[in-house]
Amino acid sequence: MQLLVTGSIGIDTVISPYGQADGVLGGSAVYFAFAACQYVPVRLVGVVGDDFPTDFRQTLAAKNIDLDGLEERAGSKTFRWTGQYQDDVNKRDTLSVDLNVLAERGPAVPESFADSDIVFLANSHPALQRELLSKVTKPKLVVCDTMDLWINTEKDSLLETLRMVHGLIINDAEAQMLTGKLNVIEAGESLLSLGPNFIIVKKGEHGALLITSEGPVAIPAFPSKDVRDPTGAGDSFAGGLLGYLAERGRFDRDALSRAMVHGTIAASFTIEDFSLRRVEKLTRDEINQRVDGFINMLQFND
Repeated sequence: MQLLVTGSIGIDTVISPYGQADGVLGGSAVYFAFAACQYVPVRLVGVVGDDFPTDFRQTLAAKNIDLDGLEERAGSKTFRWTGQYQDDVNKRDTLSVDLNVLAERGPAVPESFADSDIVFLANSHPALQRELLSKVTKPKLVVCDTMDLWINTEKDSLLETLRMVHGLIINDAEAQMLTGKLNVIEAGESLLSLGPNFIIVKKGEHGALLITSEGPVAIPAFPSKDVRDPTGAGDSFAGGLLGYLAERGRFDRDALSRAMVHGTIAASFTIEDFSLRRVEKLTRDEINQRVDGFINMLQFND
């Protein structure tokens, strides 16, 4: 199945207790694409400025990623973000954000991408998500992400987007904020009533929760020893999840549950080093071995 992602492409500076990475490739669409391309080719739609480094484009082109939807806009600057993780790497402070090209019009979706079967609308303004989705003719599966900014400032627009998607990936704090429900399962069930067929609530080091009309499925996080840079973990989770679904061509509850395992493993590799350093050299064999080990860890014998 043809898989399309649209989201941010940026230049990041990341500081953590384990070091610092300056001016590295980042962005939600990039982390998603690097995880998903282990399963199927990925169509990337995004926009950068004319300051986007040539070697960054070459890094993307070296993977199974179609860059026909990557627009380099003359006279504009690429999105930039600087963040610092505390000693507890679950806590992060944003030191600076320069929206730059992301504050302009959205990127164009090539006509050759219009037949995409699966669409991931990574975190961006809900109206922009709908605009980009309108360029895809008959997608079989549409999943979106969001953040607290849009919940606080664009809630009505976000609710309109949720009525157009099959699935929502959201973290526990955002789910509680959007629904007013403190219990994560109740929050997920409330989100189902807004339109999506399934909700995936990310809970960081506590794993993730799939909520459908058939009930919840809980998947723990992979027990990682080396957590150097959590940036992009959520988008890598989404990439592994939807990449697996695109490869299998099934979207039922069992497939979603299995896909969450692959998303969890994708995220576990991303956090092992800064930016894309670990996932650039990641192989499918490594993924499969870790998936098998994770599944074995979850099994019990009477």
